[in-house]
Amino acid sequence: MCIGRGGMGEVWQATDEVLGRSVAVKLMLGHETDPSAADRFRLEAQTAARLSHPHVVGVFDFGTWDGKLYLVMELVEGSSLAGDAGTAPVLPPERVAVVAAHAAAGLAAAHRQGVVHRDIKPGNLLLDTDGTVKLADFGIARFVDDPSAALTTTGQIVGTGLYLAPERALGQPASSASDVYSLGCVLYQLLTGRPPFQGDTATALLYQHIDTPPAPPRQLGVGLPAAFEAYLLTLLAKQPEQRPAAQAIAEWFGSGAWREHPQPLPVSHPAPAPRPASHRTTSPRTAGRPLPQSRTAPTSGPRGAGRTQTSSRRQPRRPDHGLAELSRRRPRKTAAVAGGIAFVVFLLIGMSWLAPEDSSAGTPGPGPTATAP
Repeated sequence: MCIGRGGMGEVWQATDEVLGRSVAVKLMLGHETDPSAADRFRLEAQTAARLSHPHVVGVFDFGTWDGKLYLVMELVEGSSLAGDAGTAPVLPPERVAVVAAHAAAGLAAAHRQGVVHRDIKPGNLLLDTDGTVKLADFGIARFVDDPSAALTTTGQIVGTGLYLAPERALGQPASSASDVYSLGCVLYQLLTGRPPFQGDTATALLYQHIDTPPAPPRQLGVGLPAAFEAYLLTLLAKQPEQRPAAQAIAEWFGSGAWREHPQPLPVSHPAPAPRPASHRTTSPRTAGRPLPQSRTAPTSGPRGAGRTQTSSRRQPRRPDHGLAELSRRRPRKTAAVAGGIAFVVFLLIGMSWLAPEDSSAGTPGPGPTATAP
C-alpha cells in the first residue's frame, strides 16, 4: 500500500517476512537519468542507518529491487505535520513546544554524528499515535546544495525554499545551524498558520530570508508567552552563529521555560543593627550566625580591652590562690597581737617604776627614836 509520494520516490507500507513486523519501504525513482544518484542514495542511507534515537525514524535495510533502489525504514503509525491536505495545522503553544523539543532532540542526535538533515519541513516531521514526533528522510536532500542549480526547478525550490536558511540562499553549504533555522520556520508556521516568509517568485522568497526580519507572532494575533516568542526569533536569526544549538533547544523547551513561570525572588535577611559593646559573652543562639567584620576582626582599642577585662572577671578564683593569700595574712595578724601584748607589758612596768611608793608613808623608817616626855 502506497502511503506517500514525492519528487524522488514513493513510500510503501510492507511487511518484514523475516522479523514479522510492519515497515515502510521507500523506492527511489528517476535515478536512471542521474548517474551519481545511486551512489548518493546509498551513502545517505548508510549515514541515516547509523542514527538510533527515539525521535528519528530508524533505517533497517538498503538494497535494489527490480532495478530500483529501496530503503527499509521504521513505520510510523500516524501522519506528518503537513496534514492530509498538505497544509500544516495551527497548534496551541503547548503542543508546538512538544514538537520543538522532540524535533530538536532528533536533530541533536544527528548533529553529533555529523549528519545534517538539509530538508526540515512539516512533511518530514512524523507524528506517532502516542504524540511522539520523529524526523524522517535524514540525509536525503530534496534538492542539491547549490541554490543556482535548484532554481532551474522553480516549483521544487519554492516548496522547500519556505524553510531555507539565509546562508544556503547565499550559496553556502548546509550546516547544523541551517537545520535550526528550518526548524524555526516550521514552528513559526505551526503557531501562525503560515511560514515566516512568502514570495511570488523563488528569488523574492530567497531575498526575504536574507534581508527581511520575521514579524513577531504576537503581532499576528497569536497568544504566545513573551519568552516563547523571543526564543523562537533567535532560531530565525540571520547569522548562523546567533542561533542556539539543537541540544540547547531541546533542553529549553523540555524544561518548560517557555511558559514564563515567575521565578521566586531570593530571600533577603535584613542586616542586624550595630549594638554597643557589652560585657556579655557570645550566647549559644548567636554562635552560628555570621558577625559583622568589625566584630570578628581583632581590635586593639578600648573595645578589645574591655572584652579582656570581662573575660578575666568571669574566670572563677582558683582555690590554691585563696590558701596562699590566707597563709600570707596569718603571720601578719600574729605579729600584730604579739606586739600589742609586749607594748602593754612594757607600759605597766614603766608605770610601776615612775609611781611613788605608798608603803614608806605608812611604815616608819629608820631614824631617831622618840622618847616620851
